[in-house]
Amino acid sequence: MSAGILGTGSYLPKQEITNSDIENLVEGATAEWVGRKTEIRARRYAAADEATSDLAAKAAEAALDDAGLVAAEIDYLIVSTSTGDHPQPPTSNLVQNLLGATNAACLDINVVCSGFVYGLELARGLLALRPGVRVLVVAADLYSRILDFGDRRTAVLLGDGAGAAVVGEVAAPYGVLATELVGRGDAHRLIRVDAGGSRVPATHETIDEGGHFFRMDGRGVSEFVMENVPGVLARLAERAGHTLGEIGHFVPHQANGVLLRTLVERCGLGTARTHRTLERYGNVGSASVPVALDDARRAGAFADGDLVLLAGFGGGMSVGATLLRWGVAA
Repeated sequence: MSAGILGTGSYLPKQEITNSDIENLVEGATAEWVGRKTEIRARRYAAADEATSDLAAKAAEAALDDAGLVAAEIDYLIVSTSTGDHPQPPTSNLVQNLLGATNAACLDINVVCSGFVYGLELARGLLALRPGVRVLVVAADLYSRILDFGDRRTAVLLGDGAGAAVVGEVAAPYGVLATELVGRGDAHRLIRVDAGGSRVPATHETIDEGGHFFRMDGRGVSEFVMENVPGVLARLAERAGHTLGEIGHFVPHQANGVLLRTLVERCGLGTARTHRTLERYGNVGSASVPVALDDARRAGAFADGDLVLLAGFGGGMSVGATLLRWGVAA
């Protein structure tokens, strides 16, 4: 037996923000410029009464339904987010309460846009320790609350959403074949929220200075991705006994459409089908990979035995990639 995906789900808020809407929100941004630079056409923003846990719970409910399970059958609940409801308690406990997953041990992880892949690997480890358990991995982010609409470089990219997967035992040869996880703390300044933590607590001054907004060095992030991700994916494929040319489906973090096109070419993944949702939903942080995965699965994109490569990369800086064999048992 191995660890595989038993069901997937996702949730995107109802409010759609098009590039034309962005023109009215972000100074200096035009619909043409946003489309040309990012290939994003729209993104979703959460309603005023929605928090990250609400998005996460709705995606989790969809994944449970897809897996044919109820919340009480989940043994572990992992929530990946960098935009939790509160500093405390963990967002996972709030999601547990919303779902009624009373038998689940709960934990949050914050690996930003790589978080879903990290969560899958934690789930695989839990299965190795306790065969037969079921792990619900949810990734959710609500970036619209921390965007600086005076910074067109970042404000046009990000949206809100959640994706989820139920992980459990599947019969070989299906399931996860190998995973690569990389941390690069020396590059931690590339993506950040400077204030609100123990180093820079919230004050009137930090709020006035915009210290609680999301910040990103776009050029530096692009260079990090091109310098690090191709090697990670090549090592992963080799360790799994495959080549990147054998990959049938590539499900990457939905960072930026122009960046993804370059990355696919750089990695030699041109023969794989790259699944993208960024045109409709923008960059939804750690939810990007599971939202795109669920979108592809529900569209019937995966056939029995297909090799599916998931790859997240972002804040930390971090990279997480996993290769799995899809099938009716997975």
